[in-house]
Amino acid sequence: MRPIADNFSSILKNKKFKPSIIVHGGAWKIPKGQWKKHIKGCGYAAQTGYQIMMDGGTAVMAVVEAVKVMEDDPTFDAGVGALLNLLGEVELDAIVVDGAGTRSGAVAVVKNIKNPILLALKVMELTPHRLLAGRGAELFAKKIGIGKCRTRDLVVGRELRRYELLRKIRDFEIADAFRVNRGGTVGAAAIDENGDLAAATSTGGVPMKLPGRVGDTPILGSGAFADNRSGAASATGWGESIMKAGLTKAACDYIGKGVLAGRAARMAINELGRVWKGLGGVIVVDKFGNLGMAYNTPQMAYAKIGRNGNLSAGVD
Repeated sequence: MRPIADNFSSILKNKKFKPSIIVHGGAWKIPKGQWKKHIKGCGYAAQTGYQIMMDGGTAVMAVVEAVKVMEDDPTFDAGVGALLNLLGEVELDAIVVDGAGTRSGAVAVVKNIKNPILLALKVMELTPHRLLAGRGAELFAKKIGIGKCRTRDLVVGRELRRYELLRKIRDFEIADAFRVNRGGTVGAAAIDENGDLAAATSTGGVPMKLPGRVGDTPILGSGAFADNRSGAASATGWGESIMKAGLTKAACDYIGKGVLAGRAARMAINELGRVWKGLGGVIVVDKFGNLGMAYNTPQMAYAKIGRNGNLSAGVD
């Protein structure tokens, strides 16, 4: 992808609505030694999505491609580099939501699919369904020409070592992954030049999960939500608690009540922790193009490009 143009300020003047995008690379205790990779990966994903919108593409196209970039990056827990379940397998979940009518498509517990976000998009575009899981999703992928990859194409040495370590810990609890271990789900939310919103999220789940476990990611209103009347949001964190909170729908509902993106994100995360004792993070774009993020884990990796066209990325 070509880098963001230096003259974006002049290009932006001709846009009907100035696009903006925000992405996340997971909310957990990210070791400082991994910050640089997380910042670089998130930054490239945000640039990819933003460039698509600057070239006239939709918010849906932008968030899907941004998430695909992170699925292909072994830094994150999505696609290549995903966490392993209790049996040492890779099972992936993904969702994409179009704020125009809140159309959505999702897949859960899919194996041997390198980019589940592309499959989720096709569920939205080509079927009357919102969610396909397991073998059914894999058969659908075959039918539409999305090829299978090998399990070893998704597994990285870091996760094999983590798996061997965690299987020896009898009292390991899933929630610990977001305080001291790993939880690098990826996601994006954007608004395009037409004012259309979209969100997308992809994950390998949590470490040592039971086979067949489905977390918040592919669940509309939990892992992602978008509605042109309010906003778009993508979540990351402890899925079981995020589902209780309906985290992304909650954030967008706050926007619908007149709250801007930043405060809406903080209010939703505050409720996640206070009411549901949950852990996680959320990124938000409101219908005006404002960006927001909040989390109650030690850190969250992110990148964002606002209406002025400037990129910022970090691990906070």
